[in-house]
Amino acid sequence: MPRTWRCGSSPKEAVSTSIREVETPHGPARVHVHPTDEPRAWLVLGHGAGGGVAARDLVAAREAAHTVGVGVALVEQPYRVAGRRSPAPARQLDAAWVAVVDELRGSVVEGLSLVVGGRSSGARVACRTSAATDAAGVLCLAFPLRPPRRKQGPEPASRLDELDAVTVPVLVVQGARDPFGIPPAGPTRAVVEVSADHSLRTDLEAVRAAIGGWLRDVVR
Repeated sequence: MPRTWRCGSSPKEAVSTSIREVETPHGPARVHVHPTDEPRAWLVLGHGAGGGVAARDLVAAREAAHTVGVGVALVEQPYRVAGRRSPAPARQLDAAWVAVVDELRGSVVEGLSLVVGGRSSGARVACRTSAATDAAGVLCLAFPLRPPRRKQGPEPASRLDELDAVTVPVLVVQGARDPFGIPPAGPTRAVVEVSADHSLRTDLEAVRAAIGGWLRDVVR
């Protein structure tokens, strides 16, 4: 059973937030639950490889979701909870993520539509597991399409196949100056470029606007 700690609420949050500890196959994950009054859906987001859930674009996503009546859960992977900065292997990240989403479906989401996503590495995890989590949509913030090429190294492999494998609606919010590149749009994939680099922190209003409009359509 997850352990839950109640926290205070900000003026933008109608009900108290909470922090839940969820057991996964690779150690405990930590989930920051930000509800709204009578949510119409839920958005579950993961962090980047070396960052946390306080990243500015994740906060902007939470704010945008609340404006359209969508509750938000921000997930800290077990390696971050354990105090490590280096990410776990992809299979461990994916397994831990699926375990968290499964637990949230039974305790928080309560039958509502669920959109998954994250920033950078967290976006990749959400894409790879979108079928396993039965997601209604995937939100990708700063998807790391292709690592920057080293001076003497070969061209790094593209991760576009991870995006192409998603069969539900996808929104990619990408900085126009992102050194990881910009994914192409697709039949069910919208790509919004904002005036920013990989951090997305210099045009957060554009980030909020893109997410709010897309979420409104996805959970309608």
